[in-house]
Amino acid sequence: MTEMRKKSTATNKWAWTIAIMALAGVVILAGCGNESKSKVSAGSGSEYETLELRYQGSVGSVTYPELAEELGYLAPLKLKWIGNTISGPQDIQTAATGQSDFGGAFNGAIIKLISAGAPVKAVIGYYGIDENTYGGFYVLDDSPIKTAKDLIGKKIGVNTLGAHSEFVIKEYLRRNGLTEDEIKQVTLVVIPPVNSEQTLRQKQIDVAALGSLLRDKALERGGIRRLFSDYDLFGTFTAGSYVFTNKFIKDNPNTVRKFVEATGKAIEWARTTPREQVIAKYKEIIEKRGRKEDATAIQYWKSTGIAGKGGYIRESEFKVWTDWLVKDGELKEGQIKLSDLYTNEFSAFQNDQEKK
Repeated sequence: MTEMRKKSTATNKWAWTIAIMALAGVVILAGCGNESKSKVSAGSGSEYETLELRYQGSVGSVTYPELAEELGYLAPLKLKWIGNTISGPQDIQTAATGQSDFGGAFNGAIIKLISAGAPVKAVIGYYGIDENTYGGFYVLDDSPIKTAKDLIGKKIGVNTLGAHSEFVIKEYLRRNGLTEDEIKQVTLVVIPPVNSEQTLRQKQIDVAALGSLLRDKALERGGIRRLFSDYDLFGTFTAGSYVFTNKFIKDNPNTVRKFVEATGKAIEWARTTPREQVIAKYKEIIEKRGRKEDATAIQYWKSTGIAGKGGYIRESEFKVWTDWLVKDGELKEGQIKLSDLYTNEFSAFQNDQEKK
């Protein structure tokens, strides 16, 4: 079991290393490409430096930039879908290396990428946690696991390493008194989310991370119970953000401002519109884009989960993870400034938030 964890950890660190090694050469080339693309796309007289933004989507779901485009908030900018992401870390690495113009991930993963040298910055929050939208960690009803201590020597299935679930699990274990040596004895196993419930029921893992559709369907089938959730630990908070490279922000400030404004308006539309209408709009978007997707998950949408109005980023939503990484030994005290991680300068809701 210890060997499995060492292998998973080594693989995770190697993936990050490869991504950062690529940045030195690829970002320079990508920057040149973006500059050329901007001049060609925007045309003379446009207030925006580029009119096209490349991005990765998510199978069977709708992103807020996609919603913004559908609602007309993003015009005259247009999105160019280049494929679907497999995880948050992969999505922001793709943006960092210039293969896409923006990407989104868990804030802790963004901090790790920036601390490793990636020239990116978060500009707007895009997913979060509240009482309706959260990620839970589930065991079988007859499992002997009742407390954090019971997880020592056990296996937890997560969708990827170095992202949201891993941070939440370690926070749960630390808050409940486990030592660092004991935490190392809890093995994280990477399992595609669609296979997590089955893997748990077959007792190949002891705990499964489940959220949204997968969680609700599993609960409908019964036989499982929640051990803890990210909402139990943190309450309502924005957990992930969209990033652009520093060069893209510098070269395309008006385009970035329009993107943040439009995406923020889409978030507020989803927050304030009746749930049935939001779901209907999401289904319409999925059908219209014609990617042969299963839209079943959309009917389980409940809320944005985003704490700040229009995706406004709160300092605490990054500081909690920089402090966590320092405690975990992955960052040195003072190694990175919060101002290097995110900015609200493009937010149309900045004044609303700062009055609170």
